[in-house]
Amino acid sequence: MNPASLNEKAGKALLAQFGIDTPQSFVADNAQDARKRVSALRAPYVVKVVSGDILHKSDAGGVTLGLQSAEQVAQAIDRMSRLPAIVDAKIDGWLVEEMIPSGLEIAIGGFYDPQFGPMIMLGAGGIYIELLKDVTFRVCPVSELDARNMVDELQSARLFDGFRGAAAYDRERLVDALLKIGGESGLFMTHQEEIEEIDINPLIHTGDRLVAADARFICRKPDRVSLPRIERRSDQQVLEHFRPLFFPKTVAVLGASTKDVTIANTFIRRLREFGFDGDIYPIHPTAPEIEGIKAYPGLADAPSDVDYTYVAIGADRICASIDVAPGKCRYVQIISSGFEDTDEGKREQARLLATARQAEIRLLGPNCLGTYSPAGRLTFPKDAPTEAGAIGVVSQSGGLSTDIIKRGQWRGLRFSGLATIGNSVDVKPVELLHYYLADPATRAIGMYIEDVKNGRELFEVLRATPYPKPVVILRGGATQQGQLAAQSHTGALASGQEAWDALAKQTMVELVDTVDEFINLLLALQFLALRKTTPTTDVVLFGNGGGSSVLGADAFARSQLNVAPFASSVVQDLEALGFPPGTSVLNPIDTPVRSLQEKDGFIAKEILDIVYEKARPHAIAMHLNLAAFVGRGTSNPLANLISVITEVRSERGDDIHFLLALRSDRSEALDAMRREYIEIARQAGIAVYDEVIDMARVLRAVSNLEDRLITRIQAQSNPHLADSSRTAALV
Repeated sequence: MNPASLNEKAGKALLAQFGIDTPQSFVADNAQDARKRVSALRAPYVVKVVSGDILHKSDAGGVTLGLQSAEQVAQAIDRMSRLPAIVDAKIDGWLVEEMIPSGLEIAIGGFYDPQFGPMIMLGAGGIYIELLKDVTFRVCPVSELDARNMVDELQSARLFDGFRGAAAYDRERLVDALLKIGGESGLFMTHQEEIEEIDINPLIHTGDRLVAADARFICRKPDRVSLPRIERRSDQQVLEHFRPLFFPKTVAVLGASTKDVTIANTFIRRLREFGFDGDIYPIHPTAPEIEGIKAYPGLADAPSDVDYTYVAIGADRICASIDVAPGKCRYVQIISSGFEDTDEGKREQARLLATARQAEIRLLGPNCLGTYSPAGRLTFPKDAPTEAGAIGVVSQSGGLSTDIIKRGQWRGLRFSGLATIGNSVDVKPVELLHYYLADPATRAIGMYIEDVKNGRELFEVLRATPYPKPVVILRGGATQQGQLAAQSHTGALASGQEAWDALAKQTMVELVDTVDEFINLLLALQFLALRKTTPTTDVVLFGNGGGSSVLGADAFARSQLNVAPFASSVVQDLEALGFPPGTSVLNPIDTPVRSLQEKDGFIAKEILDIVYEKARPHAIAMHLNLAAFVGRGTSNPLANLISVITEVRSERGDDIHFLLALRSDRSEALDAMRREYIEIARQAGIAVYDEVIDMARVLRAVSNLEDRLITRIQAQSNPHLADSSRTAALV
């Protein structure tokens, strides 16, 4: 197939090869030829100009509908051939077709995303595709579940069910068409190396047919770069491959000085303070020792093979410094910058990569800050937590990574590892994603991405993994990609974000927009076990402050979560506890400080016992205004409240999520108090937030992830609903 030569007739022939229904037709040379041949078709007829010079036939006046006779067909061709937009074009012929009866018009399209490869689009068809922009996208190949979800996502999906007494239409035909175009063995996947864009608009659902009334194929751009393929490793192989990075036994340091305190000197000091007990080899051409440690003139002179080398020297000196025998060094992390800023810098970066490959070295960077592995006693920030956690992070920004570690530290976040990879000239984000997916110590994954390098590999790794861990992605430069220079309606509707949105819908990914949202969601995923039967929808809001409860209920409603009033039996049980006036137990449960001080805060256990046993929500969001407890009697029940929460969760299990918001007036005294309570809560396995709205947004994201996890489990138990080659076993 050569898409460059595909006129509409040939394009529809290609569709027919993949089982898509098309009208009976022929291509006439001129009006006289059409008059002679049209009797082979059934009236009414449609005539369309065929020309590579005309992008949109309708806009040029090159389409005539509803023709009833051979003479009308000939007259239409004569008339259209004289139109200004057609008369000067190179005409390849006139497509004469049987006109498809009216019905529901749908559009299926596709385009080749430069990072993710083939993408498929479904939308309301005809003129409405650009007017309403009622469209949805997926990364190909799509599974049957993907196809069904695409249909359900359309605002116009209700038309299939016979909206307001109109005819109903068969969704299964549309699902089938999506698979024939975008499935594993569909048209686009089969011909992805030759096709840039696809427009099938409209597909008309009429009677028992779904017919492609129009189709356009745009050939592959000459300058399109093929997506690279990385070496595929098993989970065990990837764990072994990256072990020297996260658990090094020997560390070399280039760039430390005997005269100044450079970033490399600081790295050595922090490494020792952090408790690294392996061998450290400072590399310096003349110094006998640095930071009290014996130094060596070159990396090749280190007394043993080096697992990890930290490089902070001038860009022009790095190639020679790492030019060692294969096997001498496993990983080199290049802190130095100045590689992608100039043409010479880019050439030096290419030489650097070539040198590393010859020496069998894996490179992280250039232009990054380091790797943080609490269990491996490797660090680059000062005073980072030494306690290992369950959150793995990969970041293309070193400075932002320091923020994530330090801000996360005070929020209660603990990490299994964090690697900064800067320009990602060698080690790519997807490789470290695979490591964290395979790592048994990692429960959830965070990624800060500016240039994914290979979105297709990211998609395939996420779809194929037997470990469906939640992944939170924060993108930098997300608005810079702009609109594709598209020739089709499909391409014109793509802004660059569709592939990422599709990735999230098809995998266990949640996209966020800020560092705060990134940390907030990872904090929840550190403690909460995703529900596997029903996604989180029903929430109990419990705390002090009536206005806060009202605003909180609004925040949950905007996040499409329910804070619904309790059943009367639950209300009666709560009221029987005998609260002071001013207490409301309808949901939200609004308990003034005086109520929470009852029994030194242990009244909360009685409340929670009733909620857990009788109301059975999916989540409980508790909020406390710390300032309200100051100066309110001798009792400060906050520590007891956290103790109560811990006890109840221990007794009742973790099927009901529990989040806590500790609100502060930002005074120094209250912030210090809040920090103490955050640490107590962290040790109890409770995620703490600033405001109720943060809990609402986090639980919305958690619910999204649960929905995808449940879908994946259902697909495993009912394999015909998913593409068998893409469905992985859930461990």
